[in-house]
Amino acid sequence: MSEPAPKSQMLRVPTALISAVRELSRLHREGHTIALLQRLQDVIAEFDSKTVINFIPTNTNTRRLEEKLDQLETQLKSDRQTLLQQLEKIETAIRTTRSNQNSRSRSNSYNPFQQPTVELGAFPHENLAQRLGLNPATLSAEREKLSTKEFISYTRNRDPRSFGWEWNDKDGLYHPVPQ
Repeated sequence: MSEPAPKSQMLRVPTALISAVRELSRLHREGHTIALLQRLQDVIAEFDSKTVINFIPTNTNTRRLEEKLDQLETQLKSDRQTLLQQLEKIETAIRTTRSNQNSRSRSNSYNPFQQPTVELGAFPHENLAQRLGLNPATLSAEREKLSTKEFISYTRNRDPRSFGWEWNDKDGLYHPVPQ
C-alpha cells in the first residue's frame, strides 16, 4: 500500500520573502521542482565561491600549528640563504683553483727551455691501446676502418699529449707522428 502524501506544513516566512515563496510554491505545483532545486544549488554555489571566508583560529591546536608552520618557513628561508652562501663560496673556490691551474700551465707552456723534450718511441698494439684509453680490439677496428690521415687525427685527439700515431706493417708497431 502506498503511503499518502504528507500534509503541507505551515512555516513562518519573513514578510519580504512571501512573494518569492508563493512563486516557488506555484512552480512546485507545476512540476518544476527538480529544475528549481538545481538552479538554487547553482545560485548558492556561485554565491559561496564569491564569498571570502576568513578563518580565525579559535582552537589552541590550530594556533600552535600555525606558529609551528611560521617557524618552519622562517627556518627554511634561513637554511636556504646559508646553502646559497656556501654554494657561492664553493663556486668561488673552484673558479680560483681553475684560474691558478690555468695560469700555472700557461706560464709553464710559454717557456720551452724549462720543459724537457720527450722523444717517444714506437708502441706495441696493447700499450698504445692502453695509452689512448681503448681496448686493443677497438684500436684495431678503428685502424682498419679509417684512412691513415683519419687514424692519425683520431689518435691525436685521444692521446694525453696530443701525439698522432701511425701503424707500420713492417715492424708491427705504432710510431708517433710529429705535429
